[in-house]
Amino acid sequence: MSTYKIAPSILAADYANFAGELRRIEDSGADYVHIDIMDGQFVPNISFGADVVASLRKHSKLVFDCHLMVVDPERYVDQFAQAGADIMTIHTEATDHIHGALQKIKAAGMKAGVVINPGTPVSALEPVLNLVDQVLIMTVNPGFGGQAFIPECLDKIADVARLRAEKGLSFDIEVDGGIDDTTIKLAKLAGANVFVAGSYLFKEDLSAGVQHLKDALDA
Repeated sequence: MSTYKIAPSILAADYANFAGELRRIEDSGADYVHIDIMDGQFVPNISFGADVVASLRKHSKLVFDCHLMVVDPERYVDQFAQAGADIMTIHTEATDHIHGALQKIKAAGMKAGVVINPGTPVSALEPVLNLVDQVLIMTVNPGFGGQAFIPECLDKIADVARLRAEKGLSFDIEVDGGIDDTTIKLAKLAGANVFVAGSYLFKEDLSAGVQHLKDALDA
């Protein structure tokens, strides 16, 4: 497991100024750019595709943490690898072939992540924990930004952290949804070390927001 990382979600950024927003993220001292990919089927919203990721890559060298909320994500592995994604994270609920899909992601040269929604048990992750570089616990229902953190998800974070220790594994534990300077402390205590934040960061000065999250982690 690596150190704490802040991952601003570009879903909350100014879509008309992605290049400028990427510069702001870099200047803020954040570690990742979190990019939500939604197909309007797995979740009731549509966002970006591989072409947008490729365009963003021209403007940033930060880690691109691509979270695919799409049906049958294995269909898109090669596209996102070619677009410049560093991490491709996919939902257990979105495919009947999660093991093979994660193998395909790693074979394409990306880090592989696996996600569960708030209503999915941690047991759904256990068969593939040895394959992944990152486990993402959704702390809101996926599809839209600005939702409130679901505190019951803290138990899932703790369960995943326990399984990681029991199995002697070293993947990151990421949380996404309702992260602010209060909930980030709770998620950290439960065992998370990568924190996605969208509306909290982009509603104010981005650098100040990232620093507030870092201060909360240090508190």
